[in-house]
Amino acid sequence: MQPDRQLATILPMLTNIVGRIEPGQLDNRTPCAKFAVRDVLDHMVGGADSFAPAFRGVDAPSPVEADTDAHPAARFRAAMANLLDAVQSPGALGRTVEAPFGSVTGDVFARFVAFDGLVHGWDLATSTGQAYDPPEDLVREVDAFARQALAPEMRDGDTFAAETEVSSDAGPLERLVAFSGRSV
Repeated sequence: MQPDRQLATILPMLTNIVGRIEPGQLDNRTPCAKFAVRDVLDHMVGGADSFAPAFRGVDAPSPVEADTDAHPAARFRAAMANLLDAVQSPGALGRTVEAPFGSVTGDVFARFVAFDGLVHGWDLATSTGQAYDPPEDLVREVDAFARQALAPEMRDGDTFAAETEVSSDAGPLERLVAFSGRSV
């Protein structure tokens, strides 16, 4: 499955989860090291705002000061829609993107974004008591990519921690989040 199709499934699921987060849950701790729910949302919106222009092959606009008192659902929805549109724009997957870990093709970076999105979706759902059931075939594809692409030096304890153990009956999503360093 192409990464633009992966994101066309993942981003709406994430938007639905974020839309159900209550204001009182924004400060809940998440399985993501050092991040509360609000921090995960800020990370994802900031990433989307930063990388959407890269997928389009244009310079990023100057950052706009966000209203941190407002519930982030509308801002999240707009950022994810913009990111998906950018990933699906002509030439996006073949373009070179400057990622935090170096220059990669848009195809490779979009797959990292899918990995990040699936895992952060689990973080948000877990922290806010929501169900999260992405399609298993999608999770398996993202997991296969992550296992080949995640270099040991990327496991800095913040971005990714060491892989954790899961039970033998763990499903694909639990295996993926454990691979990312979360305790399941």
